[in-house]
Amino acid sequence: MAVFWLLVIIIFFVLEAVSFNLVTIWFAVGGIGAFITTYFTDNTLMQFIIFVGVTVISLISTRPVIKKYLKVKSVRTNLDAVIGKVGIVTQKINKDQLGRVKVDGKEWTAKADTLIKENTKVEILAIEGVKLIVRKKEEK
Repeated sequence: MAVFWLLVIIIFFVLEAVSFNLVTIWFAVGGIGAFITTYFTDNTLMQFIIFVGVTVISLISTRPVIKKYLKVKSVRTNLDAVIGKVGIVTQKINKDQLGRVKVDGKEWTAKADTLIKENTKVEILAIEGVKLIVRKKEEK
């Protein structure tokens, strides 16, 4: 059974090396635990329990820390790029009715919590589906 666990370790390390998404590394660690267990018992069920236990414990204890340090920077898409910009209302918006907003030369469907009349400047707060969430731009 030691050979089986050695193969499990190798397979999961290779998969992790190819993907580097921090998905399979914990299974490899669990495989190491099960491999070590083969020297103490021939009980396959016990080895499997150690495999699962070590995998779960290592996942729970290390993944949040590793993800924090390997934080991937998100690239803003064209949709995200309008968040925070100012647009002009081309069709009035109120709480119960969608309106239209023009931002960067493109028209979007928009919604807001309050009545916003045409030709009013609005700030884009978020995107929900394909609709902009806006609020009236505060003049300084």
